[in-house]
Amino acid sequence: MSLQRRPFLTLGAALPLGLLLPGLSHAARLGQPAPDFTLEDTAGKPVQLSSLRGKPVVLEWLNPGCPFVRKHYQGNMQNLQSTYTGQGVSWLAINSTHDASTDYLAPPQLARWMQEQKAAATATLLDEDGKVGQAYAARVTPHMYIIDAQGTLVYAGAIDSIASARVADIERATNYVRQGLDELLAGKPLSTPTSQAYGCSIKFKNGPA
Repeated sequence: MSLQRRPFLTLGAALPLGLLLPGLSHAARLGQPAPDFTLEDTAGKPVQLSSLRGKPVVLEWLNPGCPFVRKHYQGNMQNLQSTYTGQGVSWLAINSTHDASTDYLAPPQLARWMQEQKAAATATLLDEDGKVGQAYAARVTPHMYIIDAQGTLVYAGAIDSIASARVADIERATNYVRQGLDELLAGKPLSTPTSQAYGCSIKFKNGPA
């Protein structure tokens, strides 16, 4: 896949907490309980979000065919995963790519890709009908969300501040996920609760949310 793909941008740069995220009327709301869901991981084991209550959770929308995802899987995403799962955070990587897309990977293939990347996500989940992605108004990969230990959605947006597919930009960018998790784990309010997500548009089964 060409690295010349332009970023697909979504979300406003500074939506205040409590505003409805773009998408379906039942989409997640910042500052409100994150919608519960149950998805199967790549081994077919069900994982329920509410079962993780009591610890922070990161949701990472994933598509291995996307150059923006590949940018961050040059080590940046794995570093975030291992750093924060080591501090008690649950990290759920979610693939909402439908099975008719050229980017689709069957569960064993997706599991193998994550293993090859030495990913440290708690679980890699399949959302082939796109219902969870649409409920969260996820638009792109990677689209990132942080849920606090009480189950409240406290961050939605980009992984960092530079919307490019260039690995060299990672070091210069503000990493909103790292910043948000550090603040959350320190008991502080997030200084950037939302940002403009960038990446490849998610190939939903029923089209855009």
